Amino acid sequence: MPRRSYVAIPNNPLTAAGPLTGTGPLTAAGLLPGSGPLTAAGPLTGSGPLTAAGRLVFGGAPIGGLYAPVGDQAAAATLEAAWDAGIRAFDTAPHYGVGLSERRIGDFLAGRRRAEFVVSTKVGRLLVPATGPVEGADGFYGTPALRRVRDYSADGVLRSLEDSLRRLRLDRIDIVLIHDPDEHATEALDAAYPALARLRADGVVGAAGVGVNSASLAEWFVSRCDLDCVLVAGRYTLLDDSAARSLFPLCRSRGVSVLAGGVFNSGILAGGDRYDYAKAPPAVLARARRIAEACARNGVPVAAAALQYVLRQPAVTAAVVGARTPQEIRADAGYLGLPIPDALWAELADLR
Repeated sequence: MPRRSYVAIPNNPLTAAGPLTGTGPLTAAGLLPGSGPLTAAGPLTGSGPLTAAGRLVFGGAPIGGLYAPVGDQAAAATLEAAWDAGIRAFDTAPHYGVGLSERRIGDFLAGRRRAEFVVSTKVGRLLVPATGPVEGADGFYGTPALRRVRDYSADGVLRSLEDSLRRLRLDRIDIVLIHDPDEHATEALDAAYPALARLRADGVVGAAGVGVNSASLAEWFVSRCDLDCVLVAGRYTLLDDSAARSLFPLCRSRGVSVLAGGVFNSGILAGGDRYDYAKAPPAVLARARRIAEACARNGVPVAAAALQYVLRQPAVTAAVVGARTPQEIRADAGYLGLPIPDALWAELADLR
C-alpha cells in the first residue's frame, strides 16, 4: 500500500506545526517504510543496525509511576540517560500516571530542536478530577488526583490530543495510537479512527495506529483501517510469539510499521516476577527459568537475548523499552551491542 507524505497545514485549528519531517536523526516519516531516513543507516523498517538511535523507543509508563512512584528528578535523570544513549523516540500516553509521563517527557524535551525527536502518544482515555483515592489506581503510584474516563468518540480524540499537546508542550504529535480499545473496538473503528485519519490528512498528526496488548485485536484494526503503525505489547517475546503468526505478515503486506512493546513481558524476562502486568503463574515462571538457564550457559544476560530476539524479527521496526532509572535504560541500550552466539538462538528455539 503506498504511503503518504505528511506535511503539516499552516494555521491548522489544532496546531500551527511546520513540516513533519526534518534533517535530524529521527523523523516521523522514518517510521513509514520507504518514506524517509530515520538514521544515517536508512529507513526504519526493521533491517537497520542494532543501535539505540535506530531501534529503541523510550517507553514512558515507568516514569509515570507504574508499580511504584518515581520522583521528578529520577524521571528527568532517566530521560537524560536515554538521550545520552542515543534514543530519540519517546512513547507515552495520558494513561501513564494520568498525564504525569506526558508532562515529564514534555518538560525534558522542551528547548530541544523539534526535528531531533519523535513523540508518540495515545487516545481513548480522558483525564478528569478524581473524587476518591487515586494511589495505585490501574497500577500507578505517586500520580496527580485525576481519574481516567474511556472515550473513543471523535470529540474525545480531539479533547485528548489538545490535553496531550499542552502536557507535552508541543504543537504537533508525530504518532497517535488508539489505546486499548478492547471493549470499545466498534466505537474506536467508527469514531476514533476517522477522527485520527482527518487529523492525519490535515497534518495535525504524522502517523496513526493502535496500541494494544492483543495481536488479534491489532490484526482486526489493520485489516479494516489505513494504519501507519501498530504498537503491540507482550505478544512477540521469548515467551509469546503470537503476533508473528498472522499479524506480522499482514502488517508487512500492507506496509504497516510494528513497534514491539513489552519485550520483557512486564519484567519476567529481565529478572523480575511479573508477567503481563501481574504476578507470573507457575508455568510461566518455569518457562522463564529455563530460558534464563540457557542464557546463563552461554554467558548472555536474559534481558539481552529477550531484546535482541524481538529486533531480529524482520517485521519489527523498533522495540519500546520502559525504564524508571538511568541504570535500566543504559543497560537496555548496552544490550544491543552484546554478541549472542548462534548456539543460544538454537537452544532458545528448542525451548519454545
